[in-house]
Amino acid sequence: MWAQLYTLASGQTQYHQLGQVRLWVTLLDQEWQVRSQTLAPETDPVTWTQSIGHTLPSSDVELQRFIRPGDSNVVTFIPGVASLPTVIRPFQPLTIPAGGRCVIYVGTVVWMKVCVGETKTLLTEVPLGIPSLTWVGRNTMEGELCYSSSSFARLVLEAVPKRPWRAVTPVTIVNQRTEPLLLERFSLPTPLLSLHLNERGQLWTPGVTVVCETEMNSASLNVDQSLLAAAGPCQQVGPAREPIARGRLVRAFDRMFG
Repeated sequence: MWAQLYTLASGQTQYHQLGQVRLWVTLLDQEWQVRSQTLAPETDPVTWTQSIGHTLPSSDVELQRFIRPGDSNVVTFIPGVASLPTVIRPFQPLTIPAGGRCVIYVGTVVWMKVCVGETKTLLTEVPLGIPSLTWVGRNTMEGELCYSSSSFARLVLEAVPKRPWRAVTPVTIVNQRTEPLLLERFSLPTPLLSLHLNERGQLWTPGVTVVCETEMNSASLNVDQSLLAAAGPCQQVGPAREPIARGRLVRAFDRMFG
């Protein structure tokens, strides 16, 4: 489970299967070894399987080797948000009437950080889904590279599938214009979001509020200071990758709706 300390003996391997990933972490006398395999997204798994033993996968699975720092035999798995903004594309566009507002619940894939020792030294991190890349900007010269994610843009929280390898973000969109707002896609600033784990093993981020006053590409964005009450009691398990700074948010505004 997330942020839990696991102790291995030399020669032991801990195996995880969650999301679209199989992961093997092996402790040897002088090194840590990490093997990972990404599966085709043919199914929608719901469980996190893990075990400790001495079984390794076939030699064609990618192997990463790391010098063992000190003599610690502890490994921890920390969730991380995407390192790039994530463009959310609803399968069906959503229209927000003039003066209207709505809350969309968005699920995004997280990365698994493999950390060792009492100081949680990072060895590597593995995306728990297959990230797709897209370009968002006014042209090929102005813009930024982002991850892309399709979404059902669910308006009812109970309808959002809860998976240990996905984080739920409530996105409030306020249309202060005098005409309807057609929401076909928007850019979620995932690097600015921290990760929080509730008592049910679900990951949440703070909410994001987008206010559109005139044109869509001039919308303002604010990251909430607290979590949605429906998340329940939570503990922070993963920091934001980037601090919230005014300059960073302004750039996010410019390409909020692509």
